[in-house]
Amino acid sequence: MTDEHDRDDKPVSDSLHPLVYMAVVGLALWLILSVWGFAGAGDADYLLAVVSVFIVIAVTVPLTLWRVWQKNNTANLGEKRQSFRDWASIEFATSQGRRKGANAAIEVLVPLAAVAFGMTAFAIALHFAAHGAA
Repeated sequence: MTDEHDRDDKPVSDSLHPLVYMAVVGLALWLILSVWGFAGAGDADYLLAVVSVFIVIAVTVPLTLWRVWQKNNTANLGEKRQSFRDWASIEFATSQGRRKGANAAIEVLVPLAAVAFGMTAFAIALHFAAHGAA
């Protein structure tokens, strides 16, 4: 019972650190570049453009909402920006409960990183398979 009481005294954040948002943007750009690894002399290029636009929209909408919230958030007007190290050590509030900030950042970034790096691996394998067949 004392653990839960101690847990309530720790600072809690309900917003991601700006570095996490920058990492999401970077991974989305990586994903767009890796998707274009499938481009070739065919009809798939317009589909790759559509996929790229969807990825840009999927990242731009939440990023824009976050920027608007950050500009209109009157509670944080006088506060100094928190370092990533400090943010990662405090608890992060989610709808399922609290987690450490570092774990929350990992949970946000790992799915996008897995897709981006996996798509890069597929594009590289396709490149080698195409050159091996010729």
